[in-house]
Amino acid sequence: MLSIIMPVKNTQAFLKPCLDSIVKQTLQHWELIAINDHSSDCSRDILMDYAQEDQRIRVIDNEGSGVTAALKTGYKYSVGNYITRMDSDDINELHKYEHMLTQLQRKGLGYLALGQVKYFCETGFLNYERWMNTLIRTGNCFEEVYKECVIPSPCWMLHREDFDKVGAFDTALYPEDYDLCFRMYQQQLLPIACEEVLLHWRDYPTRTTRQVAHYQGDAILALKCHHFLKMDWDATKNLVLWGAGKRGKFIAHYLVSNHISFDWVCNNDNKIYHQIYGVRLKSEKSLGEIHNKQIIVSVANADEQSSIKELCESNDWNVYYFC
Repeated sequence: MLSIIMPVKNTQAFLKPCLDSIVKQTLQHWELIAINDHSSDCSRDILMDYAQEDQRIRVIDNEGSGVTAALKTGYKYSVGNYITRMDSDDINELHKYEHMLTQLQRKGLGYLALGQVKYFCETGFLNYERWMNTLIRTGNCFEEVYKECVIPSPCWMLHREDFDKVGAFDTALYPEDYDLCFRMYQQQLLPIACEEVLLHWRDYPTRTTRQVAHYQGDAILALKCHHFLKMDWDATKNLVLWGAGKRGKFIAHYLVSNHISFDWVCNNDNKIYHQIYGVRLKSEKSLGEIHNKQIIVSVANADEQSSIKELCESNDWNVYYFC
């Protein structure tokens, strides 16, 4: 049995195509736990109509409020041996769940089934789509986990046992999908490479990720910093922050607030030798004088990133790209 956990809030305009893409799946043995998150439109009525026609669909009202509470509520009522999440405004390829389940059954525990994604609206994050699909195509998702969320939230599948090991949906951190991604990384789950697009991702101006502060830049950076200090920071090494733009300043403030010592380098002559948050900035040329180092790169410019990556790889430096 596959359990599909799907929060629903005011998506009546998109809900029927989404539900149809589940009901018509080539995989037959599934349950859909649809959690109504206090919708004020006709979403709940649509869910109930589908549930009356298909006994595999269960409609539950959110026991709390918000996406995370809805996911927790849905998971509590699920019974499947395999777990996945769906968003109520997206559309599945009809062989999506059969393909992913087959991959998991073939590999066994410790693996993470994925599918490539495609935005079908003009406003979609197309660069993000291309970048993510490149990682999914090779299965090397977690190599760039600090750049952005490398696991598409409506297009993964896990054994229930592995899902419980990563803590399921039990989190107070946002964005909740990126937090889950980090916990999958921490548990060292192995992504299964996938060559196929299995999910069509809808984007529109009022989508939650475009409007709610939990899913915006500062919240994402704070989550990256939190998990880096928890999982990858090595207190025996000299931590270096590379870049003093807006992103670099946020990371520096986070580190200072958590009493983490670090060297801060940049190529801006107007900032070198000045202090920000009590830390004196240095020139990038000083990197060679810092031994046994661990580097966070926060430089946003693509050309500069390429040069930095080439330099770091040639020197075999321990680097984490937060950009």
